[in-house]
Amino acid sequence: MSTAQHLAAIDLLRFREFPAEHGRSECGSEGPGYHMAELLTSDSFWEDDGTLWQATEEQYEAERDALAVLLADRWGPPQRFSLASLFERAVRAEAAEEGDEGEEIPEPWAQLSSAVPDLHLWRADGRWIALGVAQWDKELPFQLLAVVTETDPP
Repeated sequence: MSTAQHLAAIDLLRFREFPAEHGRSECGSEGPGYHMAELLTSDSFWEDDGTLWQATEEQYEAERDALAVLLADRWGPPQRFSLASLFERAVRAEAAEEGDEGEEIPEPWAQLSSAVPDLHLWRADGRWIALGVAQWDKELPFQLLAVVTETDPP
Protein backbone atom coordinates (compact mmCIF):
# COMPACT_ATOMS: atom_id res chain seq x y z
CA MET A 1 0.00 0.00 0.00
CA SER A 2 1.36 3.42 -0.92
CA THR A 3 1.48 6.52 1.27
CA ALA A 4 -1.46 7.96 -0.66
CA GLN A 5 -3.43 4.78 0.08
CA HIS A 6 -2.52 5.03 3.78
CA LEU A 7 -3.81 8.60 3.89
CA ALA A 8 -6.99 7.59 2.04
CA ALA A 9 -7.60 4.75 4.51
CA ILE A 10 -7.16 7.10 7.47
CA ASP A 11 -9.52 9.65 5.91
CA LEU A 12 -12.11 6.94 5.22
CA LEU A 13 -12.01 5.80 8.84
CA ARG A 14 -12.15 9.33 10.22
CA PHE A 15 -15.60 9.88 8.77
CA ARG A 16 -17.02 6.37 8.96
CA GLU A 17 -19.61 5.52 11.61
CA PHE A 18 -18.43 3.24 14.39
CA PRO A 19 -20.00 -0.24 14.47
CA ALA A 20 -22.15 -1.52 17.31
CA GLU A 21 -20.17 -4.78 17.61
CA HIS A 22 -16.52 -5.85 17.50
CA GLY A 23 -15.45 -7.40 14.22
CA ARG A 24 -13.28 -7.24 11.11
CA SER A 25 -13.47 -4.65 8.35
CA GLU A 26 -11.84 -4.44 4.94
CA CYS A 27 -8.82 -2.72 6.53
CA GLY A 28 -8.51 -4.32 9.94
CA SER A 29 -10.60 -4.52 13.08
CA GLU A 30 -13.28 -2.31 14.55
CA GLY A 31 -15.66 -2.05 17.42
CA PRO A 32 -17.86 0.36 19.32
CA GLY A 33 -16.02 3.68 19.24
CA TYR A 34 -13.01 2.71 17.11
CA HIS A 35 -11.57 1.59 13.76
CA MET A 36 -8.11 0.03 13.46
CA ALA A 37 -6.49 -0.19 10.01
CA GLU A 38 -3.61 -2.56 9.31
CA LEU A 39 -1.77 -0.39 6.78
CA LEU A 40 1.28 -2.65 6.33
CA THR A 41 2.12 -6.15 7.53
CA SER A 42 5.59 -7.71 7.30
CA ASP A 43 6.56 -11.34 6.98
CA SER A 44 6.94 -13.40 10.14
CA PHE A 45 10.29 -14.12 11.83
CA TRP A 46 10.15 -17.81 12.73
CA GLU A 47 13.59 -18.60 11.30
CA ASP A 48 15.30 -15.23 11.65
CA ASP A 49 18.55 -14.77 13.57
CA GLY A 50 17.47 -11.26 14.56
CA THR A 51 19.02 -9.42 11.62
CA LEU A 52 15.86 -9.27 9.51
CA TRP A 53 13.77 -8.51 12.61
CA GLN A 54 15.88 -5.43 13.44
CA ALA A 55 15.83 -4.15 9.85
CA THR A 56 12.06 -4.64 9.62
CA GLU A 57 11.45 -2.86 12.90
CA GLU A 58 13.49 0.11 11.66
CA GLN A 59 11.65 0.10 8.32
CA TYR A 60 8.22 0.11 9.97
CA GLU A 61 9.19 2.87 12.37
CA ALA A 62 10.46 4.91 9.40
CA GLU A 63 7.15 4.29 7.57
CA ARG A 64 5.24 5.47 10.66
CA ASP A 65 7.42 8.55 11.02
CA ALA A 66 7.07 9.48 7.33
CA LEU A 67 3.30 9.17 7.51
CA ALA A 68 3.31 11.20 10.74
CA VAL A 69 5.05 14.06 8.92
CA LEU A 70 2.22 14.19 6.39
CA LEU A 71 -0.43 14.07 9.11
CA ALA A 72 1.41 16.77 11.06
CA ASP A 73 0.89 19.05 8.04
CA ARG A 74 -2.85 18.64 8.65
CA TRP A 75 -3.11 18.69 12.45
CA GLY A 76 0.21 19.88 13.80
CA PRO A 77 2.89 17.86 15.57
CA PRO A 78 1.68 14.63 17.18
CA GLN A 79 1.72 13.84 20.85
CA ARG A 80 4.01 10.91 21.61
CA PHE A 81 1.98 8.59 23.80
CA SER A 82 3.69 5.65 25.54
CA LEU A 83 1.52 2.62 26.16
CA ALA A 84 3.94 0.93 28.60
CA SER A 85 2.11 1.97 31.78
CA LEU A 86 -1.24 1.21 30.14
CA PHE A 87 -0.01 -2.31 29.38
CA GLU A 88 0.96 -2.74 33.05
CA ARG A 89 -2.48 -1.54 34.12
CA ALA A 90 -4.19 -3.91 31.64
CA VAL A 91 -2.17 -6.87 32.92
CA ARG A 92 -3.08 -6.04 36.52
CA ALA A 93 -6.74 -5.68 35.57
CA GLU A 94 -6.67 -9.04 33.77
CA ALA A 95 -5.07 -10.71 36.79
CA ALA A 96 -7.61 -9.29 39.22
CA GLU A 97 -10.00 -11.87 40.57
CA GLU A 98 -13.70 -11.55 39.80
CA GLY A 99 -15.35 -9.16 42.17
CA ASP A 100 -12.18 -7.13 42.68
CA GLU A 101 -12.07 -3.48 41.75
CA GLY A 102 -9.76 -4.11 38.77
CA GLU A 103 -9.43 -1.34 36.21
CA GLU A 104 -11.17 -1.91 32.88
CA ILE A 105 -9.12 -0.52 29.99
CA PRO A 106 -11.40 0.52 27.10
CA GLU A 107 -10.85 -0.53 23.51
CA PRO A 108 -8.97 0.14 21.37
CA TRP A 109 -6.44 1.08 24.08
CA ALA A 110 -6.33 -2.35 25.77
CA GLN A 111 -5.66 -4.10 22.48
CA LEU A 112 -3.05 -1.55 21.41
CA SER A 113 -1.20 -1.69 24.73
CA SER A 114 -0.47 -5.40 24.25
CA ALA A 115 1.50 -4.89 21.02
CA VAL A 116 2.35 -1.21 20.45
CA PRO A 117 5.00 0.44 22.65
CA ASP A 118 4.06 4.02 21.71
CA LEU A 119 1.82 6.02 19.42
CA HIS A 120 1.89 9.23 17.46
CA LEU A 121 -1.43 10.80 18.45
CA TRP A 122 -3.58 13.68 17.17
CA ARG A 123 -7.01 15.02 18.08
CA ALA A 124 -9.05 16.24 15.09
CA ASP A 125 -12.75 16.78 14.56
CA GLY A 126 -13.68 15.18 17.87
CA ARG A 127 -11.74 11.97 17.23
CA TRP A 128 -8.32 10.63 18.12
CA ILE A 129 -6.07 9.51 15.26
CA ALA A 130 -3.09 7.35 16.17
CA LEU A 131 -0.21 5.71 14.31
CA GLY A 132 1.83 2.91 15.78
CA VAL A 133 4.00 -0.07 14.97
CA ALA A 134 2.67 -3.31 16.44
CA GLN A 135 4.21 -6.69 16.95
CA TRP A 136 2.02 -9.17 18.79
CA ASP A 137 4.93 -11.57 19.51
CA LYS A 138 8.65 -11.79 18.63
CA GLU A 139 8.13 -14.27 15.76
CA LEU A 140 5.00 -12.60 14.37
CA PRO A 141 4.91 -9.87 11.72
CA PHE A 142 5.21 -6.17 12.37
CA GLN A 143 2.17 -4.06 11.47
CA LEU A 144 1.83 -0.38 10.79
CA LEU A 145 -1.49 0.53 12.40
CA ALA A 146 -3.71 3.56 12.10
CA VAL A 147 -6.45 3.97 14.69
CA VAL A 148 -9.40 6.31 14.74
CA THR A 149 -11.38 6.43 17.96
CA GLU A 150 -13.75 8.60 19.92
CA THR A 151 -12.56 7.05 23.17
CA ASP A 152 -10.10 9.21 25.07
CA PRO A 153 -6.78 7.59 26.02
CA PRO A 154 -6.98 6.29 29.59
